[in-house]
Amino acid sequence: MSIEQIMRTSAVIPVLVIDDAATARPLAEALVAGGLKVLEVTLRTPAALDAIREMKKVPGAIVGAGTVVNPEQFAAAMDAGAEFIVSPGLTERLAQPIIASGVPFLPGIANAADIMLGLDLGLAHFKFFPAEANGGLKALKALAAPFYQCRFCPTGGITEASAPEWLGFVPVLCVGGSWVTPKGASMAEVEALARAASELRA
Repeated sequence: MSIEQIMRTSAVIPVLVIDDAATARPLAEALVAGGLKVLEVTLRTPAALDAIREMKKVPGAIVGAGTVVNPEQFAAAMDAGAEFIVSPGLTERLAQPIIASGVPFLPGIANAADIMLGLDLGLAHFKFFPAEANGGLKALKALAAPFYQCRFCPTGGITEASAPEWLGFVPVLCVGGSWVTPKGASMAEVEALARAASELRA
């Protein structure tokens, strides 16, 4: 799958911080059952790589690694079976081996210079991050105008209430969100939140 196909698969990509790999598979099953197939496991915890391995066992799940910041983490994510890579920012040192590998890549951008670097590297799909802290939808609309060929996944501070407005902007293919997996939620609650999120663009 291309990064655009992945971004178009679900209106919302859950941004997951997993502390215990034993919870990963049930969580993935609940999210996929609710209609969210694309799962971003952030490399923010020691359990993240094992969580990717567990989530890969769930039929229908498309599992990627997020918060990838250097080539070493990229290699570790590939070893764990990640199907796409998301980074909070964009550097040539990180981007070059990912691009060379052909793995779908969604790098983070925050300004015009970031997007220009991405375009120089042959990229046109970006994570706008941190979305709300960077000026929200108004800021992304201003950035998207000169970079009409680019498509975006805003992430950071987006809620169930604000997501539809973001998704209504044509260059936005999906949004990243953590509200579908609130702390302490049961798997039934996660599935219900995922179902509601999957219908935001319906």
